[in-house]
Amino acid sequence: MILLGTLTQALLYLSFAIVVGTFILSLVSSNFKPDISVPKWVLLSAIGGIGLFSFFPVLQLILYVKQNIGLSFSLLQSVLFTFEVGKAWVVTYLLATVLFLYIIWVDYRKKPVYASIGLVFAFCLILALGWSSHASTYDPVVGFMSHTLHLTAVSVWVGILLIVSWCSTNYENWSRFLKWFTPVAIICFLSTIITGLVLMTFVVEFEDYLNSWMLPYGQTLLIKHLLIIPLLVYAMINSFFVKKKLNNDEQYNPRPWGKLESLVILFIFAATAAMGQHAPPHETIVTVEGASKLFTTFYPDFQPGMAVQLGFTSVSILLLVLTVLSSVLLIILFIRKTPVIVSILTSVLLFICAYLSVMFSIN
Repeated sequence: MILLGTLTQALLYLSFAIVVGTFILSLVSSNFKPDISVPKWVLLSAIGGIGLFSFFPVLQLILYVKQNIGLSFSLLQSVLFTFEVGKAWVVTYLLATVLFLYIIWVDYRKKPVYASIGLVFAFCLILALGWSSHASTYDPVVGFMSHTLHLTAVSVWVGILLIVSWCSTNYENWSRFLKWFTPVAIICFLSTIITGLVLMTFVVEFEDYLNSWMLPYGQTLLIKHLLIIPLLVYAMINSFFVKKKLNNDEQYNPRPWGKLESLVILFIFAATAAMGQHAPPHETIVTVEGASKLFTTFYPDFQPGMAVQLGFTSVSILLLVLTVLSSVLLIILFIRKTPVIVSILTSVLLFICAYLSVMFSIN
């Protein structure tokens, strides 16, 4: 169930990004973006995915409750119309169905108003997901607003990047595209960081962040945070170095680097989805059986009462230096037009060095 939950929630975030990115780019003038062709089946699949993949938390609740009272129609009815997560999914499913039919009947590319209507539906779906989020159960106002703003910022930033990188048919007007997309991406990234920190406080106190690494949830959270390092490197390349490259060479193809950045984001989606499949630290007592297997691999003498502290060692410093060098190497690989596979391997090396550096810094 953990693997299924991680997969469905990662695909849910991807579906939101595709839908939001498609509608936003449909509103942008053709003079400020490359030619884009999003297959209709891709958009319809993403809309259907929102309705389908958002059902997994409801399924988890049904399977949990049925252990006590058995599976029945009344149980399904109770979960869907009594619990907030069930009611939110019903609203999500209805909205997704209406949007699905709307896209079948209406060509959203013909008039901006058509795409605007689709974007409104997409935002309503984000509101429904924010309503059913864990943060909303902890704080109906702050939790709901934080999760909604977080998902909105991610969907806008990642959605535009995904669609442009994977669905553009050429790279004309790429410099003009970067001129408006770069500030949008920066605003969305900062919004994501701020709302992400607010959301983190609902499950992990800042003073307990290091201790959370002993748990599966904390290890996944650490991995997610470390993945931001290669993401920032790619974002810098795509925002500034690509723009400079295009000014010197109009025939330069920037799409592969946009695809690489989007792949890193997909891994972050997966890490975020995996976090939701583990009990948060404030609901968990650290035990030998409940400790993260990753953590106990590095520290087999783990004891439940231990506290995590950081202290640099010669090994951790060396690995930190390798992390910085790998980041610089990514930029050099871009400048020298090295094959993409080399950049992917370097990104993997960057992440591994960063992770090991942190783990070997633990006292």
